[in-house]
Amino acid sequence: MAYLTTTGSGQPVLILKEGTSRSRGKEAQRNNIMAARVIGEVLKTTLGPRGMDKMLIDGLGDITITNDGAAILDEMDVEHPAAKMMVEIAKTQDDMVGDGTTTTVVLASELLKKAEELLDQNIHPTILVSGYRKAALKAIEIIGKVAEPVDINDRKTLLKVALTSMGSKAVGSAREHLAEISIDAVKQIAEQRGDHKIADIDNIQLVKKTGKSLLET
Repeated sequence: MAYLTTTGSGQPVLILKEGTSRSRGKEAQRNNIMAARVIGEVLKTTLGPRGMDKMLIDGLGDITITNDGAAILDEMDVEHPAAKMMVEIAKTQDDMVGDGTTTTVVLASELLKKAEELLDQNIHPTILVSGYRKAALKAIEIIGKVAEPVDINDRKTLLKVALTSMGSKAVGSAREHLAEISIDAVKQIAEQRGDHKIADIDNIQLVKKTGKSLLET
């Protein structure tokens, strides 16, 4: 169905293309939640130490095998606006932190699942938004209390952090080697700013060269 409006002179104007459907109210809420949750379901099975790889085949037949959330979403052709928002959440996480994209999307998906259950109880969306905002502030408060400071010279702890991030990368036996290099690179560019060490990763350049294995990096 095409949706029409008219100008002051009565001339019809097509505002939505042929085949477009329109939903509103609870139906629209459910459709948006479902579309967003699909993204979370796709990535859920890649999360954690037992996460599985995904095989992605593009239009040219090129195959990519990965369990990295950012890489998977980058290869997906997402059209639904709500689903696109989930992809943008992942991209923001990847740009700002460089890791945790899968966790972010799965967590957002579960929050939407719980929100849908509350909507079914006729709780108004503005109340849910207010509640989630309060919960977010409380979560940040708790994280601040339980967080442990890490000394930049504590190489053992830094190595654990780097190895955790390497878990979603297809680097095999080169994990520890690449983790060590990553630590050295970050320490090299880290600058003292006030009471903190700040590392701008834009100051790290990656140069690809042909070699025998990743261990030659």
